[in-house]
Amino acid sequence: KRFLISGIIVFLAIGYLGYIGLMGGLTWNYEVSEFLAQANYGENVRVSGKVAPGSVEEESGGFILRFTLIDIRGEGSLPVVYHGAVPPAFKVGSEVIVEGHLDSDGIFQAYRLMVKCPSRYVVPM
Repeated sequence: KRFLISGIIVFLAIGYLGYIGLMGGLTWNYEVSEFLAQANYGENVRVSGKVAPGSVEEESGGFILRFTLIDIRGEGSLPVVYHGAVPPAFKVGSEVIVEGHLDSDGIFQAYRLMVKCPSRYVVPM
């Protein structure tokens, strides 16, 4: 009887810790317009869009990047601040995915920046 009760307690504890770990690791994916419609402050999310022309500013030797992310369909824009190394494929007009959260000032604080690969690779000349 003791082993059965101890086993159930251990099983429930492992299940609870697994659930908490899974919920903490889940990240929702949005397009810019979808994200702006919800605008959950502080929630960890991924937002995809295009880098707006004329919006890219680098600071601190390229480790702080400010740019505006626009919806692929042109339905909204989101100011982004990214802290970290900039991927070599990052450029104006490229499709990117940023992961982070929206702060109280309405600026998306990104800790991860991923550049989407084009459907066809062209070797630079």
